[in-house]
Amino acid sequence: MRSDATPAGPDGGASRPGRFVGWLGGLGCLAAGYGVFQFLFQVLPGSLGGEAAKYLIASVSGFGTALAAWLAAALVRARAAGSARPAGPPGTAGGPAPGPLPEVFTSAYDTLVAQVAVVDDPGRGRLTGWSHSLGESSPSRPTSVGTAYGLQIMLDLGMTDGRLIPGELVDTLWRLRLPGGGWSARSQGAEARPEVTALVLGALARAGVPPDRLAQEVDRCTTAFTRELDRAGRESTHVMTTVLRGLLRAAPRLAALPSLREALVDGAISDPARDHLRCWGYRLDPPHGPPSPLHTAQAVVALERAARVLGESAGVRAAREDGVRWLLSCPDAPHHACLDLENLREEVRRPRPDDPAHHEVLNVRHFTATWIVRALLSRGALEVARQDGREGAWRELLDGAVAAVWAGQRDGIWSWDRGDRNELRHPMWMTYQGLTALRGHALWTYRPDDTTATP
Repeated sequence: MRSDATPAGPDGGASRPGRFVGWLGGLGCLAAGYGVFQFLFQVLPGSLGGEAAKYLIASVSGFGTALAAWLAAALVRARAAGSARPAGPPGTAGGPAPGPLPEVFTSAYDTLVAQVAVVDDPGRGRLTGWSHSLGESSPSRPTSVGTAYGLQIMLDLGMTDGRLIPGELVDTLWRLRLPGGGWSARSQGAEARPEVTALVLGALARAGVPPDRLAQEVDRCTTAFTRELDRAGRESTHVMTTVLRGLLRAAPRLAALPSLREALVDGAISDPARDHLRCWGYRLDPPHGPPSPLHTAQAVVALERAARVLGESAGVRAAREDGVRWLLSCPDAPHHACLDLENLREEVRRPRPDDPAHHEVLNVRHFTATWIVRALLSRGALEVARQDGREGAWRELLDGAVAAVWAGQRDGIWSWDRGDRNELRHPMWMTYQGLTALRGHALWTYRPDDTTATP
């Protein structure tokens, strides 16, 4: 590839007819019309009706040619200008250069830089990261969950200007390990939990930590994630998909991965309201709960990632494709405000290690629209839509979900608002999921030759 190649201009991707029309318009519409007039006036026979008739026909034809050339050239220029114009947020016709998405990313990064916490812990050393939520009223202190999501935001945005150093975040996550190994959420105490451990391991793997350094923590995570030791976690669709996604990234050759995937597939249910397609509820064991767009999307994302890493059998593929078809069968419209995109909240209840008679309760909040976007942007989802002739439904649902994600942010930060004054308002996980969904959609729909094209 030549390094001195000159980038194409606005018409660089135009077709040959388009370039011809642009060239014709460039000659001058009047010149083109006059050329046609002269040609016809010379070739039309005198028997047509005399000089006056020949003059009239040639004049009308010349005028029509000039007008057509002007309109066609104007159309080509307008399409070229439209292709070069950055797209605006969903639901708008466009936006001023350089476009709103880079501004959102920059604003989010600036906010994270401004609110990063640096604490010198007597027992753990220097900690650099974020708490669970931005803008907490009490003095913030880095947590495993907040710092893991912050690290992934840094990796997604690719902003390494020196104000935030990913290596310091990696070191902080290692220092936040519990005394017995593993990680837990702030509300879970000193007992490591598989979903948080897998989240942190996945973030560390993305940051380039080698597998041999992660191996011991991977083993601890899988050893604890059994029906005997963590029945509530194994029965939770959210926990299972979180563990599966994290371990696929941190230990792609792990022997336990196929069995975890099988447990997820076995937990699918049939929905008679949507042609008996398989989908997922919030539990993998009875009672499964009602069919859930959120949990179905989480399962599709996890199975898609597993298919890329492990391959997949016909049965697993059928379950994954059923989940996609179930999502595409959303009966509501318009999709940017349909019930399938409603945010959810669930609880994961586990017996407390120090007092089994009481339960540890993990409140989990879900940004549903981001999971729908991630599921529909998977390569397998588009393949299913094309096979079934439902690309129109796929685009409509995807556009609605992206619009819902976009509407939830302000300056690149997302807020959780359910009317509860005790809720944390700007959770790190929500901003991570919002930015990831918008970035994935922007990359998926980018077309160098025609930014208005759809996949």
